[in-house]
Amino acid sequence: MERKDKVEGEDKVEGEGSYTGTKDYNQRTKKFIDSGKVDKAARDAEPKSEEEKHAMQKAERIGRERAKGEDPALRKK
Repeated sequence: MERKDKVEGEDKVEGEGSYTGTKDYNQRTKKFIDSGKVDKAARDAEPKSEEEKHAMQKAERIGRERAKGEDPALRKK
């Protein structure tokens, strides 16, 4: 039985990654950057106290322990 409410490309297999998801993410990211709200968002994300700062640093340390390694591109300037 075929669904009549199918959206074009809905059942398209995209493999390991999602091209449509990537395209959507890139478009939304560009829109956010172009909006001029990046600096405010960065300031809003800063820790509000020393306790919060230490909690964020601990979470980052735990995340790095599980990572395979740092992206060498982060060191390029």
